[in-house]
Amino acid sequence: MFFKKHPGTVPIDSIPSIKNNLHQLPSDEDVLIWFGHSSYYIQAGGYNFLVDPVFSQNASPIPTSNKSFKGTDIYSAADMPEIDFLLITHDHYDHLDYLTIIGLKNKVKNVICGLGVGSHFEHWGFDMANVIEKDWNESIKFSDKLQIYTAPARHFSGRGLKRNNTLWLSFILQIADKNIYIGGDSGYDTHFAEIGHKFGRFDLAILENGQYNEAWRAIHLMPEEVLKAAKELNTQCLFPVHSAKFKLSKHPWSEPLTAISKLNEGYNVPLITPIIGEIVGLNNKNKTFEKWWLNVK
Repeated sequence: MFFKKHPGTVPIDSIPSIKNNLHQLPSDEDVLIWFGHSSYYIQAGGYNFLVDPVFSQNASPIPTSNKSFKGTDIYSAADMPEIDFLLITHDHYDHLDYLTIIGLKNKVKNVICGLGVGSHFEHWGFDMANVIEKDWNESIKFSDKLQIYTAPARHFSGRGLKRNNTLWLSFILQIADKNIYIGGDSGYDTHFAEIGHKFGRFDLAILENGQYNEAWRAIHLMPEEVLKAAKELNTQCLFPVHSAKFKLSKHPWSEPLTAISKLNEGYNVPLITPIIGEIVGLNNKNKTFEKWWLNVK
């Protein structure tokens, strides 16, 4: 596979994006902002969350070896406000980025991650009193308005030559009147239906859709599996991520969004497909999104 030509894996044009001042976001607004790939900001119920941020323009420990697409790096750690909860789904370089984490060090109140992932934060000088490591199927109640659950995912972990010495996971955020599922990276399995049965309904599910390959389907979702998982989670809206910033597979860069949009004609799950930096109101159930990737070569 790696010795064949694979056209279109990197866009020629810049990916469209918009720069908003996150420091000026009203704290009483419930919003979602995507930064490309699997990095995004959620603000709801008076709390804010930053998930798997990568702002260093690279998804590899080797500088410039896996550079981000043009237009995808208009945000940096300096643009982030003070963060209540930094959520890390696993420690792969495209989800846990050293330069970004160091840049956020003085802004993060709490880190929540899987077992063993806290060792990275300890090594990088974080106060471990603020780093919470969890196994699957655990929960933390922070207030009457916020409870965070951890749940399984089907993936793997590791940095450098070390593999599977830390835990990968997914999150469920119960914030006031909202249930939000954060899937991290995961192949398809029974856990989606089990989570959907346990929690009943989700207002929003965030699932990976991109950097897949038929040979890797045990650890990454194919587009139709994303929609199948969304149905099993019983979610009201689906936000597909893990695309449009890094080349980690051999499919055309825009294929994940094109494929899921086409396949969704048979599933009819409301899709959230913003451009990078767009402010998405979580209470606006009727918002429609332009298929922006169709206009990018």
